[in-house]
Amino acid sequence: MIKLGIIGTNWITQQFIDAIKLSQRFELTTVYSRHEETAKAFADKNSAKETFTDLDSFFTQGDFDTVYIASPNSLHFEQAQKAIQNGKNVIVEKPAFSTQKQMATIQELLIHNPNVLYFEAARNIHTENFHSIEEKLGDFKTVQGAEFTYSKYSSRYDLVLKGQEPNVFSLKYAGGALQDLGVYTVYDAVALFGMPEETAYFPQLIRTGVDGKGTAILRYPEYNVTLNFSKITNSHMTSEIYGLKDLIEIDDAGELNTVIYIDDDNNKQVIGNTIDENPMLPEVEDFARVINDPKIPQNKKDYDYWRQLSVYVNKVIYNLRQDAHISFVGEHK
Repeated sequence: MIKLGIIGTNWITQQFIDAIKLSQRFELTTVYSRHEETAKAFADKNSAKETFTDLDSFFTQGDFDTVYIASPNSLHFEQAQKAIQNGKNVIVEKPAFSTQKQMATIQELLIHNPNVLYFEAARNIHTENFHSIEEKLGDFKTVQGAEFTYSKYSSRYDLVLKGQEPNVFSLKYAGGALQDLGVYTVYDAVALFGMPEETAYFPQLIRTGVDGKGTAILRYPEYNVTLNFSKITNSHMTSEIYGLKDLIEIDDAGELNTVIYIDDDNNKQVIGNTIDENPMLPEVEDFARVINDPKIPQNKKDYDYWRQLSVYVNKVIYNLRQDAHISFVGEHK
């Protein structure tokens, strides 16, 4: 059983904890929060045995070997760095880090701490439906691009409209649509098509200075991939991958609940319709598989791929943000 510590006590952390309960591969032992009442309430709800409000004590005294980090984006780097330095495996919510320099520092730390494993929690690429897309795409004789859309109105935007600045819409905390729902679309594109040759981003900025929504274009040698994402609007637009006359249709680029192949004669075949009891369960199972047996050849191959993919996605997102002249508070220090 993998002993787990957590940083962050929000809804996504609870969803992750619910997923590890289903997997029965992890045991939540340790909770960190800046506020003792919050840490204790989360620990009591989920049967964790210890809580900490000091980050250094959490890493040096906590009874866990793997940490799940779901704090505001701007805090991921420092917390992951401390984790690796203290010999803890790291599962960090997407986006892992805000800059290429941060990512490079973490990768260097991992080289010097070879027994520590690092995962970015991009759940969409671990699902059975995503693997169905990969398999079908391999049968395409011609690929002519794709459009990936993931737009969901955030209840936190109501606070922005009232004059407040929640973390997910704050430059101080590395917020914005690209840094949130946009990550899923970038993962889709890079995992399926590789690194683009050029990138461009056209954001719609909101009052707090972050992008509330936007469109990104990734240019490949023979086609383009368009990414549409938003936290200030809803969309029911499907995502599509184009062959010559055939295509793959996806309900949306983040959830991947339904995947349909449409052939040259417009015949439709459902190739992915698996909805997990908890959307984080597939990634939890994958992470546990590698943590428990990291030297098995297939596990090592998967781990190396996920780690490299995380580096590539970080680079694409950073380049898109630079193209749009969006800078986070303190990122150039």
